[in-house]
Amino acid sequence: MRLRLTPREDSYYDLFADSANNLVTASRLLVEIISDGSDREALAEKMRACEHAGDERTHAIMNRLNESFITPFDREDIYRLASNLDDVMDYMEAAADLIGLYKIDHLPKEVVRQVEVLERAAELTAEAMPRLRSMSNLNEYWIEINRLENQADQVYRRLLAKLFGGEYDALTVMKMKEVIDQLEMAADAFEHVANTIESIAVKES
Repeated sequence: MRLRLTPREDSYYDLFADSANNLVTASRLLVEIISDGSDREALAEKMRACEHAGDERTHAIMNRLNESFITPFDREDIYRLASNLDDVMDYMEAAADLIGLYKIDHLPKEVVRQVEVLERAAELTAEAMPRLRSMSNLNEYWIEINRLENQADQVYRRLLAKLFGGEYDALTVMKMKEVIDQLEMAADAFEHVANTIESIAVKES
């Protein structure tokens, strides 16, 4: 690792860890939201609170970036990582909100698999964040996130085939597609987080 002769602003690490832990909470709320018989209105409100908390952490990172002279790694990478984490939260919250707004009572079983992938990606991301300090043992993290994103792509394509297979009426197809699109974009955004972390690790090695 490169020798550093100047002090660093380390509070970023805590803010990134908080953001990632918030994604774990959000992903678990999604698991509940898609379960039959759940109180989706109450859960959607909790999800909105998560999204608000995520925004606060993102703003805190951006404010710290504007105020800091010394940063733990490149300023543009800090900005990109914060934005990527915020994107994941936004997509998950949008999916939860649409399920409630469209009053979708029963989702295809493949949606459960979509959300399981997101939950696992969130857990792996939260586990990886503390390792940013040392930039060690991160290879397996971004490799596994890439594998999960590939799984998410496969599930998404199967869902599209199911939606357009004639089982659902056109309006239901439109509603459900909006939901699964948001979930797919959340999976993509988790991969963007992992790619950013890989880029940071390569630069810092």
